[in-house]
Amino acid sequence: MYYHLILTDNCNLCCTYCRGKAFTVDPPELPDIAVDENLPVDLDIDLDDLYRFLAKDPGAVLTFYGGEPLLAVDRIREIVRDAPVSALILHTNGTLLDRLDHATANRFDTILVSIDGPEGLTDAHRGRGTFARLTKNLRCLAAGGFAGEVIARMTVTEDTDIAAAVHYLTANDRFSFPAVHWQMDANFWNDYEMRDYTTWVTESYNPGIRDLVAFWVETMREEGRVLRWYPFMDPMQDMLLSRPSMLRCGCGHANYSIMTDGHIAPCPIMVGMKDYYVGHIATADPLRLPVTTVGSPCTECGLLDFCGGRCLYSNITRPWPEEGRRVVCGTVENLHRSLSTALPEVRRLIEAGTVRMEDFDHRKYNSCEIIP
Repeated sequence: MYYHLILTDNCNLCCTYCRGKAFTVDPPELPDIAVDENLPVDLDIDLDDLYRFLAKDPGAVLTFYGGEPLLAVDRIREIVRDAPVSALILHTNGTLLDRLDHATANRFDTILVSIDGPEGLTDAHRGRGTFARLTKNLRCLAAGGFAGEVIARMTVTEDTDIAAAVHYLTANDRFSFPAVHWQMDANFWNDYEMRDYTTWVTESYNPGIRDLVAFWVETMREEGRVLRWYPFMDPMQDMLLSRPSMLRCGCGHANYSIMTDGHIAPCPIMVGMKDYYVGHIATADPLRLPVTTVGSPCTECGLLDFCGGRCLYSNITRPWPEEGRRVVCGTVENLHRSLSTALPEVRRLIEAGTVRMEDFDHRKYNSCEIIP
């Protein structure tokens, strides 16, 4: 099982689509959901309770999450040293990676770094100097012997040219990411009427996804390699195996989140949503946590086995109007059509030995949402 450990709600950045929205958009009211307003800002648990909880799961994987978890770097060092887990993952904005000594950093299996594309785009959303600082830190990380996977974890919005941004992060002279994932800025705030989201999806994002899928297959054909673009790689592997999927992020069935007070939620975004808590680390059995599933309209959708429901949080809270939800779901339909069109050629390339099924292998539930 996978567990996000929320170390702090604090962050050293104020990104436009995250904390920055609090200055321009009222957050959505959660429909008839009790929210704990008194959660500690920083992790406030008995670490022995955490270790006993994790020790009951021989396959436990721990993901450090926030806020910005490296604001609690001393806690990270302590838990990395002592936690009985099979693997460790770090989800960070990258600007404070220089606080992490190489010995600790090299214990991580995966490090996800928030970055949105080229310098101008990243800094426009995350603050001036962010791109330069995090890419410098990543070069130092590599020089220190880090051998795990580094994933560029993008947020994409109306000023993102998705194809250009993904290509840039994959190959540039500052730091080329061996793996890329992206998530749309959608369905987390009640801001649909303030945006031109539909036009961007229709004229830019969906065509960009089709172009990226074509390039992804072309790279297999011409170079014999599978680019580690997670929104393509994970669903394509399941399509090749005719394997249906639950929520691809794992939330509520394979990936749970430990709040700063030790309560366990099905998703790291569902902070304080105590109606959905599934236990507490002091008493819960990690191998018997209740499963939380998506409901209507996802359960009536023909793409449920492909998509898995996209996002548990937005399925529950529904912060956008129905029109907006349909536009978001349309991006999933576009992704499914694009990958389905590519599937026969990918099969032929595998049969010819140009690429291998093993080239699609990856760590599941590694904090990539998969469906953007």
